[in-house]
Amino acid sequence: MTVGHAPPDISGKSASPGSPLPARDSDRDSAHGLELVTVLPSSRRRRPAVPRWLRRTVGPLLLLTLWQVSSATGTLSPDVLASPGTIARAGWDLIADGTLPSAMAVSLQRVVFGLLIGGIAGVGLALVSGLSRLGEDLVDATVQMLRTVPWVGLIPLFIIWLGIGEAPKVALIALGVAFHLYLNVYAGIRGVDEQLVEAGQALGLGRWGLVRHVVLPGALPGAMTGLRYSLATAWLALVFGESINADDGIGFLMNQAREFFRTDVIVVCLVVYAFLGLIADAVVRTLERLLLQWRPTFKGQ
Repeated sequence: MTVGHAPPDISGKSASPGSPLPARDSDRDSAHGLELVTVLPSSRRRRPAVPRWLRRTVGPLLLLTLWQVSSATGTLSPDVLASPGTIARAGWDLIADGTLPSAMAVSLQRVVFGLLIGGIAGVGLALVSGLSRLGEDLVDATVQMLRTVPWVGLIPLFIIWLGIGEAPKVALIALGVAFHLYLNVYAGIRGVDEQLVEAGQALGLGRWGLVRHVVLPGALPGAMTGLRYSLATAWLALVFGESINADDGIGFLMNQAREFFRTDVIVVCLVVYAFLGLIADAVVRTLERLLLQWRPTFKGQ
């Protein structure tokens, strides 16, 4: 039997046959041509990230500051646009005397009724057209034709048909809501993956089981998108609707302020419209998080 010599250590000296070998990892790695480098943690502390809500307020605050400076220096005439301070005082006065809360309540009531009526009509027609080929043949062509008609241009007909009360205002909102919901729900139903339907059939689901467990959940993202568009359209239709002989509401305040060249009141009403729209959009986002938990999405980096 031949006894081999131990490999030389890092200094080049041979170890005796009976002596133990060095147990250092660096020696073994050096024998294979590798070199270990000890990495020490950086002594610099990571700067705390700026909160996202604070970053999102930078743009509006800069705009308000520029607006106020332009008004204070006379660059922006008050006849063209009132200063932010004047607008804030006008809004406070409208809230203090109850004018603005009353107008908001009336406008919200109109939007809610319009959303309910238009939502039921739009979703119902989309289900009939999306789930059935016969329903598509009977419904889709008519809806696609009507949606190309400018719904604002129907105001004179609504006045003739429904008078000048609340009915034409609600009908105008419902019409704009129905078209958006119909298009998105219909597209969501027809956009369901055919392989999911085949998998449901393989599991023994019948027609209504497929509709309940496969088609409708698959169409839900499209329905949420349609709801967001519908809410935006509802506020837009409200502006036009409240110009029809209205005696209350946010649109009535805007028309009244226009007669007296009150740009501060007009801007207050526009801010209220924007604020209500943001609240409605936040409600839809919350519904999306609750109803679409099963669908992972990219949230940005």
